Amino acid sequence: MRALPAGGTVLFAALLLATVTGTAFAGTAGGKDTTAARDDAGARDGRHDFDFEFGEWKAHLKRRLKPLSGSDEWVEYDGTSVVRKVWNGAANLGEIELDGPAGHIEGLSLRVYNPASKQWNVHFANSAVGTVGEAMIGGFENGRGEFYNQEMFNGRSIFVRFIFSDITPKSFRLEQAFSDNGGKSWEANWIATFTR
Repeated sequence: MRALPAGGTVLFAALLLATVTGTAFAGTAGGKDTTAARDDAGARDGRHDFDFEFGEWKAHLKRRLKPLSGSDEWVEYDGTSVVRKVWNGAANLGEIELDGPAGHIEGLSLRVYNPASKQWNVHFANSAVGTVGEAMIGGFENGRGEFYNQEMFNGRSIFVRFIFSDITPKSFRLEQAFSDNGGKSWEANWIATFTR
């Protein structure tokens, strides 16, 4: 969505997942079965998909300094993340603070569940830019969360994919990747692990 300090890297962005897959999400999040709650039409209610993330976490981040440039230079950061429930879990607010050789990062993530589409809208802001980015849209299936959007990066339109994976009660992983060829290939540029 917005550039990170001291590197100009986009932190999050998205492509409307409904146009990519045309499906609602079902499965598990955090090792917990989330398929039980269904509406009258049989669609899964995913409003508790992010419940696994509530609370405090230690965070470790690897960030590619120059995405989509052919460079393989990375920097690492360590810090903390805190996520709290809003609207009884139908929304949540996450704060992350990280330090590393390339500087200091303070980020804020607002995730809001859309009961009509059964998808999440994920917005991000960082203190260096001071604006809220466009929503990444997606959800969870089989313990994996995928969120997409489309954004301008270095004067060209790219796709951005953000994945929550390896979810356990004490850890999970996030990966952001960019595609400048319509999703045929992806280059990771943000790999974060969280532990309790």
